[in-house]
Amino acid sequence: MQIYKVGGAVRDRLLGRPITDIDWVVVGADAQSMLDQGYRPVGDDFPVFLHPQSGEEYALARTERKSGQGYGGFTFYASPDVTLEEDLIRRDLTVNAMAEDDHGLVIDPYGGQRDLAARLLRHVSPAFAEDPLRVLRVARFAARYAPLGFVVAPETLALMRQLAESGELKALTAERSWKEISRALLEPCPEVFIQVLRDCGALAELLPEVDALFGVPQTATHHPEIDTGLHNLMVLQQCARHQQPLSVRWACLLHDLGKGTTPPAEWPRHIAHETRGLKLIKAVNTRCKVPRDCAEPALLVGEYHTHGHRALELRADTLLGLLQSFDVYRRPQRFEEFLAACEMDARGRLGFEDRDYPQAAYLQGAMQAARAVAVQPLLEQGIQGAELGEALKRERLKALKAYKERSAQT
Repeated sequence: MQIYKVGGAVRDRLLGRPITDIDWVVVGADAQSMLDQGYRPVGDDFPVFLHPQSGEEYALARTERKSGQGYGGFTFYASPDVTLEEDLIRRDLTVNAMAEDDHGLVIDPYGGQRDLAARLLRHVSPAFAEDPLRVLRVARFAARYAPLGFVVAPETLALMRQLAESGELKALTAERSWKEISRALLEPCPEVFIQVLRDCGALAELLPEVDALFGVPQTATHHPEIDTGLHNLMVLQQCARHQQPLSVRWACLLHDLGKGTTPPAEWPRHIAHETRGLKLIKAVNTRCKVPRDCAEPALLVGEYHTHGHRALELRADTLLGLLQSFDVYRRPQRFEEFLAACEMDARGRLGFEDRDYPQAAYLQGAMQAARAVAVQPLLEQGIQGAELGEALKRERLKALKAYKERSAQT
């Protein structure tokens, strides 16, 4: 029985990156011998065990064979006679198909170190094309390692295109897809994730509403980059630069979906794209089973982002309506996320990357002015029920008018 460190821990050590978790593979053992040594079994698909002291996962060396559609369409064979090389060849990329023994010796049968040096994400074997989830995984790795100069090998991109065209991506569950998408959006270069998916045709399969934005022009005065799809990538770039949370990044990815439905005869203008986009945002959220903490901000940003950009021009009653839509009295954090998304949208334009966004501070001030209106004085006047709601609204409107006047004077 021999134990090897495998996968990402080996890759990241060789790259000099922090190691977040360690995977182990056990060669020459069976389930009973693991149990005899105190390992605890987990997982139904193939034999994985938890170390009795560290709790880390140890998997028996195994081979796999395609037996159906999708990520789960495989049968596994784990036995003491499965070699380390046989276990490694079933992995996705050469840089993930290396092992390390307890002396620190790297076992690299498929050229992982060579591809690390060449900064290439290359598939290990043609079996790569059997698992549709690998399209998303490779695009995610590209988003993670792009700052180091990594790119997807042309022959691997070709296999990803083959998978996209085969219809296999439709076999992915929404949960698996969302897990990869959400992780990828939090990588250092989320725009690379979207671009790689587009390059292999997978974006049109997984997020056709986002894919439809490419090639759609915008007014050059406001968008010197012209292309709506390119603008979307630039907005994601700003999200990473400013370390925005997932909710903001997801909202930014979907904020302009309505522009993809503008009739070409109306280009480059996109009148009412905000409201036209809501149906599409809802469809994407539903299809991907997006959690509520990301789905709701995406809808709100889609509907109101142009209000954010025109904040200084809004009338007091429009400002009040905006604040009410976000329920800033109970959920101010949601409005803060909206402001962050608006700022990323404004900065995600050619030549605007470092411009100030005074609208954010102005709208924060408006929120504080409205929230500062106290209920107690109204209650003390005996106002109750529906009348109390109307009275609160009048007082908040008065506060916002005063805030606008003060802002105009400074």
